[in-house]
Amino acid sequence: MSAFIERHHLWTSEQQEAAQAIQRRLEQGEFDTVRFAFPDQHGILRGKTVVAEAAFETMLAGVNLSTTLLAKDSSHLTVFPVFTTGNGGFEFEGMGGASDFVIVADPLSFKSLPWAPRTGWVLCDAYMPNGQPSPLSTRQILRKAVAEMAEQGYAMQAGLEVEFHVFKTTETNMQLEHSGQPGEPPSVELLTHGYQYLTEQRFDRVDELMQLLREQLQALQLPLRTLEVEFGPSQFEITFAPMGALEAADTMVLVRSAVKQICHRHGLHATFMCRPKIPNVMSSGWHLHQSLRCLRTGNNAFMPDEGTDALSKLGHQYLGGLVKHARATAAFATPTINGYRRYRPFSLAPDRASWARDNRAAMLRVLGGAGQTASRIENRIGEPAANPYLYIASQLYSGLDGMQQQLDPGPSADTPYTSDSQLLPRSLADALSALKEDAYLCDKFGSGFVNYYCFLKEAELSRFNLAVSEWEQKEYFDLF
Repeated sequence: MSAFIERHHLWTSEQQEAAQAIQRRLEQGEFDTVRFAFPDQHGILRGKTVVAEAAFETMLAGVNLSTTLLAKDSSHLTVFPVFTTGNGGFEFEGMGGASDFVIVADPLSFKSLPWAPRTGWVLCDAYMPNGQPSPLSTRQILRKAVAEMAEQGYAMQAGLEVEFHVFKTTETNMQLEHSGQPGEPPSVELLTHGYQYLTEQRFDRVDELMQLLREQLQALQLPLRTLEVEFGPSQFEITFAPMGALEAADTMVLVRSAVKQICHRHGLHATFMCRPKIPNVMSSGWHLHQSLRCLRTGNNAFMPDEGTDALSKLGHQYLGGLVKHARATAAFATPTINGYRRYRPFSLAPDRASWARDNRAAMLRVLGGAGQTASRIENRIGEPAANPYLYIASQLYSGLDGMQQQLDPGPSADTPYTSDSQLLPRSLADALSALKEDAYLCDKFGSGFVNYYCFLKEAELSRFNLAVSEWEQKEYFDLF
């Protein structure tokens, strides 16, 4: 029988050419192993490592994985009843009994990992055994959103601005009692004291780390632009040049995985958790810069031709869509319980669905004007732990609705923290409710996927609500 790829016609001619180039590199003995990775429902990379001798055959055949991987919450607990009759608690056929699905390599994504000697890496898409895209594949969801925007004649240009923390590991906490779901994280200490925003002196003290990350990320051929010391203790930021929507999402999942692996190999712990429980910590955000490129002319469709407005008419309509769906998209932009610790007034993080021209307190910071080819919208709602495929797809669909309905974003909120704009959700539970109530986004993402996504997140909420916090212990243990 023919291989899975050939049988279901899953590669374009460009992908076939890239696969042949990979085959030659494998035959020349350049690699010992190849990692086949797919971004799961949380944007975490999972997959299998294959020895080089079997890697090309595996690329053609696909890699079989258990559907239980698609049933796990952020602690890696399987939260769907996969062994019940029918489809194991899913709304989709082919998911019951821990059956297989197939991840298919995208040869255009192939990398040589600079920190792992003689190791190749390739990003994969999730398919069902019948050759149809998995309805739970978040990369496929973004592809669909990109295609719908292309039908209107436009393509997103996305710029990533990502904050994170890096600490020195003092104890790995790998004793038997530290295991579990989740296990005990490492004990850490600071690399910088913080509260020195962008100071060169503080940057120079961590130059060894900055040079290490720069060297490794550039070796991955990622469009790295800046490395910065952020405001808080042990907090950093990296930014990337604008790129297409799918490329931006692929870059984000690779960057998070790369930074964590590189740091771990050097006795450091990197985290993209929004607000670690560290004294004096500052929350980390993921600011997503976005504009539309006209496919016919190649020009920035957000740049106004004349006048004093920061955005074109189309840009304002797109902005109107982001405002309209802001509460619902919070479930994708900030998908963790911890991320909602960041939504607070007067903190450089948004607390309501507002927009303003070049104002960092607003959720949507608008930058541009006539003749400014970088005219764009910066959405400051996201946390760095977000699944980038869902976050970016939510922006595309929201903007598309604004364009098709010719929505008005309303007046600029020049004092965002006191404006009359609608408040953002104050918790993950509130965000999930807002998503379920947004009929347009439920239709675009598919009601089956939205139900699946909310079920996963509600399982995390249930575990959280059953845990006794330090606050509760201090508040009630002695008082009552």
